[in-house]
Amino acid sequence: MNIKSLLLGSAAALVAVSGARAADAVVIAEPEPVEYVRVCDVYGTGYFYIPGTETCLRIGGYVRYQISGGDLWERSATDHQDGSENETWNKYARLSLQTWTGTETELGTLKTFTETRFTWGNGGTSGPAIFRDRNGNLVPGGSNGYDGTSVSLNFAWIELGGFRVGKDESAYTTFLGYAGAVISDDMVPYGPFDTNLISYTFNGGNGFSAIVSLETGKDGSYGHDYSIDSYVPHIVAGAKFAQDWGSIGLVGGYDSIHEAWAVKARLDVKATDTISLFLMAGYGDDGAEEVVGRNAAGELVVATTGANFYKPWGGEWAIWGGASAQVSDKAKVNLQLAYDDSEAFGASINVNYDLVPGFRITPEIDYYDNGVDDAWGGVIRFQRSF
Repeated sequence: MNIKSLLLGSAAALVAVSGARAADAVVIAEPEPVEYVRVCDVYGTGYFYIPGTETCLRIGGYVRYQISGGDLWERSATDHQDGSENETWNKYARLSLQTWTGTETELGTLKTFTETRFTWGNGGTSGPAIFRDRNGNLVPGGSNGYDGTSVSLNFAWIELGGFRVGKDESAYTTFLGYAGAVISDDMVPYGPFDTNLISYTFNGGNGFSAIVSLETGKDGSYGHDYSIDSYVPHIVAGAKFAQDWGSIGLVGGYDSIHEAWAVKARLDVKATDTISLFLMAGYGDDGAEEVVGRNAAGELVVATTGANFYKPWGGEWAIWGGASAQVSDKAKVNLQLAYDDSEAFGASINVNYDLVPGFRITPEIDYYDNGVDDAWGGVIRFQRSF
């Protein structure tokens, strides 16, 4: 056998072996594609698609630390050495967790919103008997006091095509908007908050909107029981017109328990690019008579208690007004004044200062006069929103 024959035979053998091994090769499975989180910009910033669905989700909230003091907002504490009552700071810290979802359906946008608040404070009774309720009675001040740890579900609602059901704040309060941009905006209270409801909001697309809301009320609001005691709900209805210059609106509420009604009207005006003004007024009745107890002879005592879920202010009428001015890129000054028929007067001024994006510091000065006594107080709030 010569060299040429040997080389040809070796090459043929290698080709045969290579073919045999190719036939027996192990095929490695390709990895399945990973579905990364996709940004959803349909409902605004911060939303993303829940993997495997067409539902957009946003997770947010804030962390807050608030300090208050002065005769209006301070708390009372027992001296650990001599047992006397001391005045001290009122403080609390809070974590708020919020979620939003949105999905497009054949019936419109399906939305949800939830907010859960975790609060810890140094609690106790805060402030002197300075506030006056709707019956003209003095009640303890410092309503922002928290004792120890508390957890509250503030919002949990579902909305589809204008219909909303779940835990919310009363449409009587939210439809026209909160009183002002100050922390202590309810020294003269302007409406109820927590309630379960079924509501429908109509948006005309031209700035006109209207709302109807059936509400359950809440136990213990302003010292009265407003949770419905039958199948008849409280009723709220309102209408509003908004344009570039501002908005004007009217809302009314009917308390089915106490057979009482109240209305509020509001005007918002954008005076300039940096200054906005608002004026709001409310009027209502004190409701039907109800059993308030028994006399010495055991007879039922019936009286008009002034109970009205939708009229938390004192007397028949109340008025609120305020202004906001953007004085720099980081600072906005807010002012609010309020007065009601029971001669209660409240005034607040603060500065919202955005130290860096997402971190706001708000110092505020408050004054309250109930017609008999008055008090000053101060608040400073640190809040990181995300």
